Amino acid sequence: DNDGRLDIVINNLDAAPTLLRPEGESAGRSVLLKLTGAKSNRSAIGARVRLRASGVSQTGEVMSGASYYSCHDLRLHFGLGPASKIDAIEIDWPSGASSRFENVAPDRIHFIDEAKGIVKSEPFSRKEPR
Repeated sequence: DNDGRLDIVINNLDAAPTLLRPEGESAGRSVLLKLTGAKSNRSAIGARVRLRASGVSQTGEVMSGASYYSCHDLRLHFGLGPASKIDAIEIDWPSGASSRFENVAPDRIHFIDEAKGIVKSEPFSRKEPR
């Protein structure tokens, strides 16, 4: 539901799907990155992202096709804990190009284009606790 907390759908064989959604307040901050390739494939599959916030580094990769009868979200989700900003985001695109962004705001969905950089940022759709 784009509130910054991961929701999980489990497609059960011969049964209805199961939806797991976190309840209550979030314990920390997070960020979603939606990458779009220009020279690379449009979905940016294979792009590797390194994110650094408050001295902690994390790595993510845009992947596809690793699930049985389902798929991954092509957006990358990073949990940030109490960090008030993202120090740096470094992207290695499948084309061989690289991008770097500094002092990026958390609690948002950032849309990043390989050729244009961050083209749009939207705040999470925070809702009242369920």
